[in-house]
Amino acid sequence: MGGQIVVFGATGYTGRLVAEELVTRGQKPMLAARDAGRVKALAEELGGLESAVADVSRPDSVRELVQAGDVLVSTVGPFVRWGGPALDAAIGAGAHYIDSTGEPAFIRRVFEREGPRAKEAGCGLLTAFGYDWVPGNLAGGLALRDAGDAASAVRIGYFVRGKMNRDGASGGTKASAAGAFFEHGYAWRGGRLVTERGAARVHNFDIGGRSRGAVSLASSEAFALPRIHPGLQEVDVYLGVGAAARAMSIASIGISAAIRIPGARAALQGALFRFIKGSTGGPSPEQRESTGTEIVAEALDPSGKVLSEARLSGLNAYTFTGAIIAWAAERAAAGGLLGTGALGPVDGFGLDALVEGAAVAGIRRSS
Repeated sequence: MGGQIVVFGATGYTGRLVAEELVTRGQKPMLAARDAGRVKALAEELGGLESAVADVSRPDSVRELVQAGDVLVSTVGPFVRWGGPALDAAIGAGAHYIDSTGEPAFIRRVFEREGPRAKEAGCGLLTAFGYDWVPGNLAGGLALRDAGDAASAVRIGYFVRGKMNRDGASGGTKASAAGAFFEHGYAWRGGRLVTERGAARVHNFDIGGRSRGAVSLASSEAFALPRIHPGLQEVDVYLGVGAAARAMSIASIGISAAIRIPGARAALQGALFRFIKGSTGGPSPEQRESTGTEIVAEALDPSGKVLSEARLSGLNAYTFTGAIIAWAAERAAAGGLLGTGALGPVDGFGLDALVEGAAVAGIRRSS
């Protein structure tokens, strides 16, 4: 018998997508959020599910959500500000944990600080298990497997297909991005993790026969891919931004200098958070249907020669996120995790299983 799946932050944009997908898959998750009326109404709407009130300002209320063997899904962001109570609750109870963050600083915390605690508690932590950053881990894993031992580096690019407007991102995404904008980044360089400013590097990828610019960023691939490919020296992950790539890279130099000033980072983040609120909805189903995603990964030898390539394409990032988290939660609840501690997508479930899960969630390997 599997453990209970709990969706914390269920009334938020991403939380609702996860809850809906779990119900579609035949699951009956417990829904948790800070507003009693909203979470109860959602639970009734989705078929009379169990609900609970929990708030990060009252950590005990979060700890009461889970026990050993359960799966706690957290969509409560920005995670650097609000993600700690759910992590502590899962580890303290020996429950598996999955979150939807894309924030580099929180990802680093999970792998470096919380992973050993979770391993001792016998539970698994799957951070950044949405569009940020499952597809790149999958594409990178496929390219590295195809290249074999000769590969010493992997280069990954994320791109949006279709037109994005100002309503194309949820309030939570905007708040998380604002926080990450003023955090130190990192990268896997020379066979080790190093601190590196965001947008430090620019690369152009061929997407649909067109050259598209992208800037480097910190992601879970820097932690997860070296685990599955011993000897991997470089992991470069890029986000497609088109013609703005060069300007963003130049601007990042000034931002990197600014956040070194004592107190400046906290002040800048605080100012942004006053204007960008997390729980403000997101793109409509029609908007999601009008956009898709493209992910490319190239495995390279020490000279920089491309040995193999894996391309993925599929649905909108939010649609994929709701579906892939639901898939992972269901599998983890049934005992399908391959280890404990902080896990990447591939070492958490295995490459072939992840291929199947991503396909079910709407992103598949393309030619």
